[in-house]
Amino acid sequence: MIKNTYIQSVYILLLLLLFASCKKTNWRENYREKEKSPFGTYIISEEATSLFQRERITFLDENIYDYLLFNAAEDSTITKNYILIKYSAYKQTRETAQELLNFVKQGNTAFIALNYFQENFKEALEFTTNNLDEEVWSIPKLKELKGEFNLVHPDFENTSYTFDRNIQRNYFLQYSETKTQVLGTTTVGGEKVPNFIKIYHGKGAFYLHTNPIVFTNYYMLNGKEAYAANLLSYLPSQEVLWDVHIKSSKFSSEQTKQPSIFKFFLQHTTLTWFLFVSLAGLLLFMLFNARRKQRPIPEIPPLKNTTVAFTQTIANLYLNENDHKNLVDKKIAYFLEKVRTKYLINTSNLNKEFIEKLAAKSGNELQKTKYLINTIIALNKKAECSEEELIGLHKMIENFFNK
Repeated sequence: MIKNTYIQSVYILLLLLLFASCKKTNWRENYREKEKSPFGTYIISEEATSLFQRERITFLDENIYDYLLFNAAEDSTITKNYILIKYSAYKQTRETAQELLNFVKQGNTAFIALNYFQENFKEALEFTTNNLDEEVWSIPKLKELKGEFNLVHPDFENTSYTFDRNIQRNYFLQYSETKTQVLGTTTVGGEKVPNFIKIYHGKGAFYLHTNPIVFTNYYMLNGKEAYAANLLSYLPSQEVLWDVHIKSSKFSSEQTKQPSIFKFFLQHTTLTWFLFVSLAGLLLFMLFNARRKQRPIPEIPPLKNTTVAFTQTIANLYLNENDHKNLVDKKIAYFLEKVRTKYLINTSNLNKEFIEKLAAKSGNELQKTKYLINTIIALNKKAECSEEELIGLHKMIENFFNK
């Protein structure tokens, strides 16, 4: 049996951190072990070591089918507890359910708290459920749902646990009288109906609960932690496998059925009407906008880039006028501008230090660089230049940058 050890100071601190660390509270039911929002399961998973003080706890990082496939035969003499607290076990395939049934049949124990159980799982254990609030899904409507729970055990029979929100009227409707024991009830319409049962299966047993919301942070921090602890106290003292239920099976031959958004819409009357009205509106919009409202705009070709042609025209003009000196000056100005932008060298003083820097940064030989700069200095001083000097300068500059 689990000791009812509660660290109130830790709960208060976590409560303060919960409401101080987030600007907007997420009231969605997510049941995630790392989620600190009201309906995550961060606190119960963190306090698992306090609830199971003598037992080793393993948080599964793989699907339970894959775990049992490779670990079930390690030591069949050691029995274990399997715990799953989620909204629904949608990653559970038929093969997974069968593997879990075999696991319990061999003498192990499973504690499963879900709002929705898979049909194949219910068929195997011969029980059915009824949820009178399955159409309620919005946060404001769920907030209005209250409930009162009781435990049948003599140690708890005089204690009622009241819950103030998100308590769906979800209970077990039919079950096998010969192999099922009612351990807890909920009040529906003034009548107590089972919401916590034990189903014997082979050498082991399943503990099933229809209200996983009682294990969330909200109730762990609002004085209801005793109920959750009492539920888990029914488990025998043995190693715990805590299923975080985050991954589908890698080895199951069946494909995990992912929840369909359209199926979710069709499960709720208001959402179904919203879906139909939206589709009808979309069809009407497409019908009335089928024809163009505006004539096609003629395509205007973009302006062509005539920079190269313009440059060739200007160059031919200089050549026709035999103004070689002007072209030499422009070629020198082009060379110096490219040196400034490419090598980041100041060209105001073409001295020995400049030549050494230019040779080093450009990767050209020092002698070759020195010859080019001296040629530029000499041509710059001339009043007239020949066509041969212009062509020679052009070739030297092109060879210099193509190094």
